[in-house]
Amino acid sequence: MRGFDYVRAETVGDAVRALAANPTAQLLAGGTNLVDLMKYDVARPSALIDINRLPLRSIEEADGGGLRIGALVSNSAMAYDDRIRDRFPLLSSAILAGASPQLRNAATAGGNLGQRTRCYYFYDPSTPCNKREPGSGCAAIGGVNRIHAILGASSSCIAVHPSDMCVALSALGAVVEVEGPDGARDVAFTDFHRLPGDSPERDNTLLPGEIVTAIRLSSNHFSDTSSYLKLRDRMSYAFALVSVAAAVEVSDGVIVDVRVALGGVAHKPWRDELAENEFAGEPASKDGFGRLADRLLVGATGQGDNDFKIPLARRAIVRALMQAAAGKPQVQSIKAIQ
Repeated sequence: MRGFDYVRAETVGDAVRALAANPTAQLLAGGTNLVDLMKYDVARPSALIDINRLPLRSIEEADGGGLRIGALVSNSAMAYDDRIRDRFPLLSSAILAGASPQLRNAATAGGNLGQRTRCYYFYDPSTPCNKREPGSGCAAIGGVNRIHAILGASSSCIAVHPSDMCVALSALGAVVEVEGPDGARDVAFTDFHRLPGDSPERDNTLLPGEIVTAIRLSSNHFSDTSSYLKLRDRMSYAFALVSVAAAVEVSDGVIVDVRVALGGVAHKPWRDELAENEFAGEPASKDGFGRLADRLLVGATGQGDNDFKIPLARRAIVRALMQAAAGKPQVQSIKAIQ
């Protein structure tokens, strides 16, 4: 690990000013991802701005039955908060599907949004990686790419976003509150993360000096009809090969509203709202959900080792939607697919 300066921010304004003044500085909250990256010599911040004293650790009521989650709320606090479990069980389930209890106790809401990919080449400074060193190439293309993207990839990067929490937040239509040198603004969750394009080093759409202050959830009709299904190599402490956050509202056997977000398949949580809207009025059946899965996977392309992800994703989408429609969500404490 290389040397760095240390700054402790007492207010959001302190953090914004310190970050804006030093573009190579990084924010430190739980540190569950950043500290690993520094140890591997992947992240080399000139300074760490400690934000743990900022007043961002509360979950508050929002208009119309929604919730506002401070950026420093721990993953565990979110997962076990009664209001989240009752109103947004999809989010609680997704969080409990990820990491370990120890990591969830330390990891924060804002940090989860900002975590970097778990691509093996990104973590290995001896290999080319456009995300780590722009212009150096992508060793995953033509290399070992079993865990890599099947949607939204580019010739510069085929890495995937690792979060479980973010997949649920995408399906729930969350809003990210950020603050920067030019003031505060809201970012739709589906616009917060970005596809790699020609600049895969940029994971999100934050502007220089901006920090995440909160995540806002609006009320919905999915508290009893949602499911988070995560498929991985082992059923404990492993990143998703494919994950699905599914929520569906059904009336008289037909779809009224449906939300599907995918994890483990793209550089960001993958959601196609146009495809979802097209299926309002379609039958809430296995065949109907299969047609939706096919629509969501249009353009999916394997890299050889990960070709299996395409049929796996289709089956996972159908299974998660069937679970959601039946009101029988995947239970994360049960280490088997229900």
